Amino acid sequence: MCYANTFITISEDSTVISAIVPTPKHNKPTIASIEYDLIYRNPYEYTQEDVQFLTYLIKNQIEMNNLEEKRSEFFSKSKACFRASPLVKNYGWGIHYNEAGKIAIYEKGSEHYKQLENSSQLKILKGMRTKKTVRVD
Repeated sequence: MCYANTFITISEDSTVISAIVPTPKHNKPTIASIEYDLIYRNPYEYTQEDVQFLTYLIKNQIEMNNLEEKRSEFFSKSKACFRASPLVKNYGWGIHYNEAGKIAIYEKGSEHYKQLENSSQLKILKGMRTKKTVRVD
């Protein structure tokens, strides 16, 4: 799914009070730490798909050759959108998609986050819940 002019807020059930910078675990980068580094260091340079593919390459230490073929193979199976990203579910970062679908992240509680969250010019989506809700009928 490609978004444009959209802001994904942190998940409704997130318990973070302010944004947390994800760090590698056991000296290995995590999906969250890779996504964070790519987006934070390069605001509005990458699309969601670019970040997903680069994260896959980095996480799995895949060589950067034959990228078109690898990208085609990677996206041959559907991928979850960034509403399911650990950045919005566990780390307190909102994700903004500009008119070209390029993304940047903004920390919960920041002035820019609040402006985006309240913008009438953007489609506002909530990050997916971390925990499944159990229905009792």
